[in-house]
Amino acid sequence: QVHVGESGGGLVQAGGSLRLSCVASGSVSSISDMGWHRQAPGKQREMVATITRAGITSYADSIKGRFTISRESRNAVYLQMNSLNPEDTAVYYCNARSYPRDYWGKGTLVTVSS
Repeated sequence: QVHVGESGGGLVQAGGSLRLSCVASGSVSSISDMGWHRQAPGKQREMVATITRAGITSYADSIKGRFTISRESRNAVYLQMNSLNPEDTAVYYCNARSYPRDYWGKGTLVTVSS
C-alpha cells in the first residue's frame, strides 16, 4: 500500500511561481514512476509531468519550458511552476505508480489570478 500527499498550492498572480511537493509513504520500495496531473473546473484530469525512477521526464506541451519536475528520492517529487497564467488554475494531483496500481493524493489547489 502507498499513500501520497501533496503540498504547496495556493494563490499566485499571473507571472508568478509556485513549487509543489509530493511525498509518498508506505511500500515506497515498489514505486516506479511518479507524476503530476491537474484538473481544472469543468475539465478532465490531464497529465502535467511525469518522471521515471531513472529520472526520465515527460511534459505536457502546454507547460513545457515553464514547469520542471524533479525527483529527490524514490518517494518524493517536486513541480517547479514558473510564469504561471490563469489557465494553470486547477487542482494538482500527484501519483505514484506501484505496478499494477496508481496511487493518488487528494490534490492541492493552485489558483492564478490575472
